[in-house]
Order: sequence, then structure tokens, then C-alpha cells
Amino acid sequence: MTRAGDIMHTGTECVDEHDTLADAARIMRERDVGALPICGKDQKLLGILTDRDIVLKCVAEGRDPGEVTAGEMAEGRPMVIEDDEDTDQVLRVMEQYRVRRLPVINHPDHKLVGMISEADIARGLPQARLAEFVTAICAR
Repeated sequence: MTRAGDIMHTGTECVDEHDTLADAARIMRERDVGALPICGKDQKLLGILTDRDIVLKCVAEGRDPGEVTAGEMAEGRPMVIEDDEDTDQVLRVMEQYRVRRLPVINHPDHKLVGMISEADIARGLPQARLAEFVTAICAR
């Protein structure tokens, strides 16, 4: 059985809650990613920051990305999956909550160990299941 830890991207690093959105955008550019986990004290996961968040919730509202912090963008409790969960559970969570990226935590310590994106899912799904997944994620 394939598990979350088998398909995730490893080496995921957080943007600190006190970093500005401009800093986060530079990190995204350097790493060629569209999202970063937001972490607070003790690397506790506070949320996910996307490039879309920066544009729609900051720039489009006339706010300064050099002043707004990543922590200000952290809303609600982020969905996570444990690294030992099977990929069927990964799909259920992503489909149910319509999330395109899912942080992966390790089971005993609950520390961030990776991220699963749509691309990670696409590499391992049969074509028909992939179509169902994309439809569920993109549905309005």
C-alpha cells in the first residue's frame, strides 16, 4: 500500500509567521513553488501561504507585501495528513476540503516532514481516478 510519505515532496521548509509576504514571495521564486507552510514557535504549522493569497489578499487590497506578515495570512486550522496514512486517505482529505496542497506530518512527533501537491498525486494515479480527483478539487 502506498502511503503519504511515499509520494510527498521532502525537505519542505516553513516561512516564519513574522516574515513579510515580500520575503515569502522571494522564497517561492527561489524554490519554484506556489505555496509555503507558515510556521510559528517550535515549527508549529499555522497555515499555508500561496502565491494567490499574496496577490488577492494583499496586493489587490492595496496593502504593502513588505509590511504584511505571513502570520496575518494564516487562517483557520490547516488540513494535514500523517506520513503513514495511505494515499486513499490523502485523496479523501484533499477532495473533501478541496485543497491542492497538503502538509505531511510525521506520526510520533507531529512535525512537518513534507508536502503533497496535485502533481505528486497525478504521478501515481490511474487516468480515470486522476480525472475524478481533479474534478473534485476544482468543483465550485
